[in-house]
Amino acid sequence: MKPIAFRRLADNPRPRPSLTVDDHNAPEPALNAGGDTASTRLAAQIQAACERIAPVWPLDRFVAVNPFHGLRDQSFPEAAAILERVAGARLYAPRAELHAAFESDQITREDLRRAAELQGVQTDPETLIAALAEEPRPRQRVPLVSQMLDALEGGDWSSFVIDRISHHCAAYFDMGQATWKQPWKGLSLYASWRRSAGLDLSPALMGLGGVRKRIAALPETPRDTIRLVLERLEIPADATVDYLHAILMDIGGWAAWTRRLRWEAELTGGRDDRIEELLAIRLAWDWLLRERLPREHWQAALAEFAQTPAAATDWTLDHVWLTARELAYQRQLVARLGSATPNHPAVAERPRAQAAFCIDVRSEVMRRSLELVAPEIQTLGFAGFFGMPIAQRPFGTQSARAHVPVLLTPRYRIGSELQGVDTETRDQTLATQRRQVGLSQAWKAFKMGASSCFSFVESAGIWLYAPKLISDSLGWSRPVPAPDDPRLPEAEARRLGPSLACGHPHDDHGGSHEAATCQGEALGIPPAERVALAEGILRAMSLSQGLAPLVLLIGHGSTSVNNPHASGLDCGACGGQTGEASARAAAALLNDPTVRDGLAERGLRIPDDTWFLPGLHDTTTDVIRLFDTASLPASHVGELAELEETLARAGELTRAQRAGLLGLGGREGQALAASLQRRARDWSQVRPEWGLAGNGAFIAAPRARTQGLDLEGRTFLHDYVWRDDTDFAILELIMTAPMVVATWINLQYYGSSVDNRRFGSGNKVLHNVVGGAIGVLEGNAGDLRVGLSLQSLHDGKRWIHEPLRLSVFIQAPEAPIEAIIARHTLVRQLLDNGWLHLFRLDDDGGCQRRWPGRGWVDAG
Repeated sequence: MKPIAFRRLADNPRPRPSLTVDDHNAPEPALNAGGDTASTRLAAQIQAACERIAPVWPLDRFVAVNPFHGLRDQSFPEAAAILERVAGARLYAPRAELHAAFESDQITREDLRRAAELQGVQTDPETLIAALAEEPRPRQRVPLVSQMLDALEGGDWSSFVIDRISHHCAAYFDMGQATWKQPWKGLSLYASWRRSAGLDLSPALMGLGGVRKRIAALPETPRDTIRLVLERLEIPADATVDYLHAILMDIGGWAAWTRRLRWEAELTGGRDDRIEELLAIRLAWDWLLRERLPREHWQAALAEFAQTPAAATDWTLDHVWLTARELAYQRQLVARLGSATPNHPAVAERPRAQAAFCIDVRSEVMRRSLELVAPEIQTLGFAGFFGMPIAQRPFGTQSARAHVPVLLTPRYRIGSELQGVDTETRDQTLATQRRQVGLSQAWKAFKMGASSCFSFVESAGIWLYAPKLISDSLGWSRPVPAPDDPRLPEAEARRLGPSLACGHPHDDHGGSHEAATCQGEALGIPPAERVALAEGILRAMSLSQGLAPLVLLIGHGSTSVNNPHASGLDCGACGGQTGEASARAAAALLNDPTVRDGLAERGLRIPDDTWFLPGLHDTTTDVIRLFDTASLPASHVGELAELEETLARAGELTRAQRAGLLGLGGREGQALAASLQRRARDWSQVRPEWGLAGNGAFIAAPRARTQGLDLEGRTFLHDYVWRDDTDFAILELIMTAPMVVATWINLQYYGSSVDNRRFGSGNKVLHNVVGGAIGVLEGNAGDLRVGLSLQSLHDGKRWIHEPLRLSVFIQAPEAPIEAIIARHTLVRQLLDNGWLHLFRLDDDGGCQRRWPGRGWVDAG
């Protein structure tokens, strides 16, 4: 029980996503007291509190989110103080973990001395080491009525309130799991809560009477309810933002969900106020519970909070230890990057092939393996959506899914088509797919229907599902397909791919419509825009010259079953989906003869014998599958067979490197491949792979700077040659998009590691899916959980992820780097407030770090 103490990505041009108590029977105060000035001030306070909440995305596109995004304008230590004050959260690793790192020589006394010096702390290593003997316990300082009642009565009012709100939100925001619809579904979140609360008898069972009548008497609007409760509870004006923030953090999972709704609305110029409605609902519960709390207790809590508004815990030494831990990692990485010559043969002037991988840290191991088995192949790193700002509509469906980072809005909607088939076959396959989707939906409706769900389980369920339960348990059968899964035979499935053709929204195959129809909700990429799009992709990938005969565009995706967070292992750059659609669409664009002619007119000539081939790296099994090989020119067919063999050998080497961390050490070859395949199909497997655990650095530099170095699968590698970037537009794109996204990933892992209760999702074994794809509960009640499960970070014996802030290394001159930082507020906040570290690599092998307030200093 908790003690109570009292776009560009970085700068979107659109509005920023946001990001003495009266007795309860006393006369209601005038809601408009203070006039417009008071209303304006309250609106600003509500906005500020909502801005502090980071969004969370649903399970079908569960992408990494920086849980501290709303506090990016505060320094890291200041944010730590705020989160402790409002939620009892912590931003620093347990001291016992730090002690273990010190005892194993991961952190040295020199690291501690240097960290204290950099932080301006007058202390010595021995004092820092001695401080590890006692673990500080974060304490919440903002008083919440429900938590004070827990301490006073020994009850669990906090859990009760959260359960009631969570139950209502799960039903209200349902994404298709429920077939029994609520009669108030068409109302706002706040209005529907007032309506449903009028039927809820559970407060009376808890001994709280008169609740339904009091809720009915609440103001009609959320804003007026917020004002009313703040006045009744007499929250000081200068503490209002903290109090509202604490209220939202108390129901933090659903606050994050509603924060996303506002975020996405503002990306398209709209607005969504359901986070304010949730705030009003949670505030109302504190007002409803106030009658049980003795007046003197609440007055004392307010007085203590007013006298000691700062956090109670001094985290200074913990911040020094965090810095020392990061210095230890950076010291080793800087030494590797400064090594004279990479121990790897040079790539020929025109390589045999080129393979562009997503910058995901798992690709670093595969790239190194591929270069080792085939030195004549050049690898590159680029964001996994390959610069294609698309939303793809799956075959046989009517809705499109964005394949871009969630911070961006797709520019184009594309459809899917069966390639190399006649019209009759195409239409028959499409009709079959739609029929299967309809039957699947009808079957689900029957199983979940009011008249059949209980009888179905009793009479038919066990007999119909026993064979599948057995086959799934033994890994013989495929997992349950998604509703829009094409369910096609393998031969036909391999022919299915994205289409750039323009057409009407109801055409699945494009059609012969004019380019002018490619507007609004129409499908396709207008021909007039394709050349500029292709040019931007090639230049951003540093592929404007020296193209190989075969250029692979390799996205990535993961394979697992019975895994609610499966999309979190897929490509974040593709909106929490695999990179297949992005890679195939980009390859189709770059293979288009008309596009190539247009590029040549712009001075960017693709050799006649160059062909772009899409592929997908399965990060669970480390198998690379190539697509659209049927359209490969005959001159490349022989090379394809050899290339597939090379990729297979690279995958085998990659699996061998990852085996130990997965507990499969000692296995190799086919035995290891078979073990990984079984893990991918095992529905009891809680960690089919480690995802991005261990991530710690982002490097934007020529591959020659890192080639041959074992970076342990901890580094995002983005190819960048500053001398080819005449106006530094590519550098600006890197620093405002991939670098920021990598920071989100890094801080999601960081937050889930240091305080999994607040910023993670707990024990994966206990997860229950909410609302079809909204998220998970840990158990059958409580708040919506955010972040990563413990199984994604810890192997049962030790932490696999080391919580470090991201270290970014960029090989470019100082002046353009500083100019970009000055132009972009978000980048400046992340750097100046200590949310990530920035290093600059010299062409001659040197390295400097940017230290806030001190400029650039030598990193050696």
